[in-house]
Formats: sequence, C-alpha cells, structure tokens
Amino acid sequence: MGKKLLNKPLSTRVISLNNSQIKGIKHKKKKSKKGGPIPVKELVPKSSALFFQYNTQLGPPYHILMDTNFINISLKNKLDIFKGLMDCLYAKVNCYITECVMGEIEKLGNKFRIALRIAKDPRFERITCLHKGIYADDCLVNRVQQHKCYIIATCDKDLKRRIRKIAGVPIIGVANHRFTVEGMPDAFGAPKM
Repeated sequence: MGKKLLNKPLSTRVISLNNSQIKGIKHKKKKSKKGGPIPVKELVPKSSALFFQYNTQLGPPYHILMDTNFINISLKNKLDIFKGLMDCLYAKVNCYITECVMGEIEKLGNKFRIALRIAKDPRFERITCLHKGIYADDCLVNRVQQHKCYIIATCDKDLKRRIRKIAGVPIIGVANHRFTVEGMPDAFGAPKM
C-alpha cells in the first residue's frame, strides 16, 4: 500500500474527512483544568507604523509630548527645553502639551509658577483632550497608543514603565544634567549598550 501511495500525485495523498479510516476517531474539545472551555485570548492588532519594533513614523521634526514632572525637573537642572531637545535629537523639535498637563501644573500652585509660565510659552503647542478628568498619565498613554508619531518626555517611573510596554515609542528623560533618549538608537543622548 505504501508504494501505491508514493506513486500517486501529491493532491491525492491527502486523506479527506469522510474517509472510512478516520470515521471512528472522535475529536476531543480542549477544556481547561477547571473543566470549562478554554478562554479565547484576543490579540491586540499591531500598528502599521512598526517594522520589527522600529517605528517608521518617527522622523524630523520630532513631535514630543511633555509631562508635568519633565518640565519641573528640567527647570531644577537648569536645562533649556528646546535647545536641549534639539541637541539630543539632532533635529527640529515640536513640543506639545495636553490640557491635562496644563491642569496638573496649574493645580501645583504658586510654588511651580515658573513651570506654568514656561508651559504657557507660545512655542509649546496645545492639544485638546476629549476625555473627562485631568489625570495626565492616562491621557498620554492613550494618545501614544492611538498615534505612534509621538515621543514621550517624562521622568515619572510609573509612566515610563507603562510606555515601555507600547512598542515603538521612545522616551526622553533627564540624567546627568542632560536629556537622554531610550528607544532611539540614532539619538545623541541614547544610552550606550
């Protein structure tokens, strides 16, 4: 029987489901250890902007979303935001501040009035938020998930951890009195591996 099967063309070697040889076999449905059906996991669709974790939408001029603590820490380190970012990325930079970040800076009070004055600089472009509340971390994460063209500028460890889970989004922080970039190997401030 084996010789006959080998001499036949490839299309006839496939056994059909109606074959008498497999009619007696019962197909078992998979069940979980608890006895119920196995839960189906939904895959999150990947962005078309990514090419093997490399974001193809990133390019000069870079679009940078600012966080509240990034502005405060750059003031404490006496860093000029625009000049420092251009030196770090070797390109023109467009800085954006969402309404949530402005609300957080305004809530900080009189102690951070210099940060508020810098945030109101006309070089920073405003982005309107369509959600309720002024929690800036959720706003920034949602905006980056929707549009992969942004670089997040933050020094917040929790926000950095959340952003690292999103593929293709670089993060700018402050280290050693200068701006550093992680997730962009071509940048000047990128850490050496």
